[in-house]
Parts: sequence; C-alpha cells; structure tokens
Amino acid sequence: MTMHANHQLVLTAIGEDRSGIVGELTQLVSDCNCNIIDSRIAILGNEFTFIMLLVGDMASISRVEHTLPAKGMELGLLTMMKRTSSHQQGEYSAGYTLEYEGLDTPGTLSKVTRYFAAQGVNICSLKSDTFEQEDELHMRCELEFNIPVDVDIDNFKVQFEDLSHSLNVDYIFRRIR
Repeated sequence: MTMHANHQLVLTAIGEDRSGIVGELTQLVSDCNCNIIDSRIAILGNEFTFIMLLVGDMASISRVEHTLPAKGMELGLLTMMKRTSSHQQGEYSAGYTLEYEGLDTPGTLSKVTRYFAAQGVNICSLKSDTFEQEDELHMRCELEFNIPVDVDIDNFKVQFEDLSHSLNVDYIFRRIR
C-alpha cells in the first residue's frame, strides 16, 4: 500500500454460522482492492461474527462501503462499517496477559474490567466463556493489556490479588512484551 492508501474502515458482520462466509467477505475486500490489516472471528451461540480492519485508498474504501450491504443481504448477514484512522499507541512500559477462572458468578467480568479502568489500563483484547466442571458452571477469561508508564505494575498486581480473593478466582499474569 502506498502513502495515499491511508484510509481505514472497520467492517463487522454477524449472521448464522455456516461454511463459506469468510471466503465471500475476504473476496469482496480483495475485489475492492483493500487490504485486511487486522481481523477477529468468533462463534457466539449459533452466530458467526467477523470484525476486520481494512486499509485502502479512498476509492477502494468507498467500493467496500457501497458493495458490502448487498453482499451482506445475499449472505444473510447484519453488517456495519465505520471509517477510522491508524491507532496511536500511548507510552507503555510493558504488555501482559491476564488469565483468570472460577465459578461463574454474575458481575465478575464487570468488576475486573472496572478495576482496569480505575487504574488507567486499557484492555487490548478480551475473550471470556463458560464451561461445566463437576456439575458447576465455571467461567474463564483472558485479557491482553498494556501497562502505561505511569502505572506501577507491582502495585497493580498486589491490588489485583486482593480483588481476585474477593471474586474467588485463580489467575495468572504473563508478560508478553
């Protein structure tokens, strides 16, 4: 991509899961001369979800915006698009993952994510689900996050230890960058 190809578009699609959806959507993007620079797929219930970050020149992005609604209808997908710009990274001292699990209790994820927000720590990605174990419903979650330079990671971990005890979850922090 040249320096004139700096336009970006976030594209989301959701619909009943079936084979071929990814191929159809990526072909549309390719046919419009755009490049996929980031993407995520998840199956939630029986629904397929796809999020892509596209880059291309103005004409290419406009082609996607004009052709996706018809393709989405053809595929039985609910689609949404939003123009965006390149993400500006803040100053971070390190990147981490946090994995935690415990009995599925309402409000656990909310309390964890509010803790992160109160500490000024942005979550880069999050995946959570539930599973049965010994006739009880358990939950697990994995978050990826960056620690801003002004956040003391040791203090962050100590305070999270207190929170984990109150929520009755086991956890592991891993430095990834």
